[in-house]
Amino acid sequence: MLNIRHDWTVAEARALHDLPLLELVWRAQGAHREAFGEHKVQLCSLLSIKTGGCPEDCGYCPQSARHGSGPVEPLMAVSEVLAAAAEARGAGATRFCMGAAWRAPKDGRQFDAVLEMVRGVRGLGMEACVTLGMLTDDQARRLKDAGLSAYNHNLDTSEEHYGEIISTRTYDDRLRTLAAVRNAGIGVCCGGILGMGESIDDRCALLVTLANLPTHPESVPINALVPVEGTPLADRPKLDTVDMVRAIAVARLLMPRAMVRLSAGRLSMNEEAQLLCMMAGANSIFYGDRLLTTGNPDVAADQAMLARAGLTALDPFASPSV
Repeated sequence: MLNIRHDWTVAEARALHDLPLLELVWRAQGAHREAFGEHKVQLCSLLSIKTGGCPEDCGYCPQSARHGSGPVEPLMAVSEVLAAAAEARGAGATRFCMGAAWRAPKDGRQFDAVLEMVRGVRGLGMEACVTLGMLTDDQARRLKDAGLSAYNHNLDTSEEHYGEIISTRTYDDRLRTLAAVRNAGIGVCCGGILGMGESIDDRCALLVTLANLPTHPESVPINALVPVEGTPLADRPKLDTVDMVRAIAVARLLMPRAMVRLSAGRLSMNEEAQLLCMMAGANSIFYGDRLLTTGNPDVAADQAMLARAGLTALDPFASPSV
């Protein structure tokens, strides 16, 4: 029987995290099998539809105007975005995610264009996800009406460590956006980034915050920091693969029915490490050679990895994320 709870403590999560690795992975794999049965992997494609120039000061992000470390590009045309979505679908992706470097979208022409993109992606038979920054209740409702499957808005780290990474938006701001998304009936995609100088307790606290929401997020992306020159976190050391595995396993145990997404940082992981993450409960990857502004394994490499492991891709809308 799956252990669905909303009253986890950091101490409980830390006790799971610190189990011998093989015991932890075994428990997480058991929860995964009970929740999902066979192990299929959802292939998601991610496109930056508006790049750079963001007024936020997130220490990891090259899209911040305060860091001046990345390109600035205007909102893409709807036709360009839908062409990219069709190409991703042709390569096997079933979920198309669109990211815009805004603090919060403004109502008007650009937001209307995003709504048209969402309708177009759904028209292709794909799940549609966007990440646009903070939302109002009305914007969330309009995205729902357009057919949006999920909204990504990461908490990034624990509330205690958050101020070391970001000062232009509060933790409560992020939680309010998650509530607006949930209240509109849109699937919640929310996770964090490992390797930003946080403690193990911070990692556990992040996952506990997500698990203790009134409804678990349908999607939990676990990212490893990709240090980018010019950002405040450019000199952070590479995350140890075992840390990624442990975080994914704890996420699976705390939120058994979530799609746990092995997200940024895969480019620096070998095939065996990625498969161990899947054994620990990851059942989704971002698919394609770019993740917004950072690199990712190419499609052919991912197809070959999945084929060698005997893993098959999840069909569109076969996950609980819609």
